[in-house]
Amino acid sequence: MRHPSLASVTALMTLCLSAAAQTQEAHFSSLSWMSGCWAAESDEPGSGEHWLLPAGRTLLGVAKTVKNDRTVAHEFLQIRLNTEGKIVYLAQPSGQKEATFAATSVSETAVTFANPQHDLPQHITCRMPPGDRLAARIEGQRGGALRGFEFPMKRVPCEALAGE
Repeated sequence: MRHPSLASVTALMTLCLSAAAQTQEAHFSSLSWMSGCWAAESDEPGSGEHWLLPAGRTLLGVAKTVKNDRTVAHEFLQIRLNTEGKIVYLAQPSGQKEATFAATSVSETAVTFANPQHDLPQHITCRMPPGDRLAARIEGQRGGALRGFEFPMKRVPCEALAGE
């Protein structure tokens, strides 16, 4: 019985990784459904997210939370193809270090990201239910218990995020 050479095993692994990266690249363009302005349904006017259309292998987003007519939190967001061609979510919340989450599932109406080493969240899911809505959920373990938080949003004209 002949054993494969190291070169042939390496070539096969490179081919498989390349195919996986091409699949992620193909799925990346399907995330354009996230673009636009989304008002938080459970927070004050002006709270929500704004995602730009995908360009340059990146979707850029910004989120803000308004309480008592003041912005109390903000977050700079990116969904991009990294150098290996994998879809990643980068979050830079106000007052915290940047965190990166890798896509684990991508479809025409939903995407899930995971980072098991992050404190909370470890999973981020965004999906588009019927009715021009965006349903975001974060979850993870904290203190030995699974915690999850829902962020329901509706599509609005971007001017609506000004809170006026």
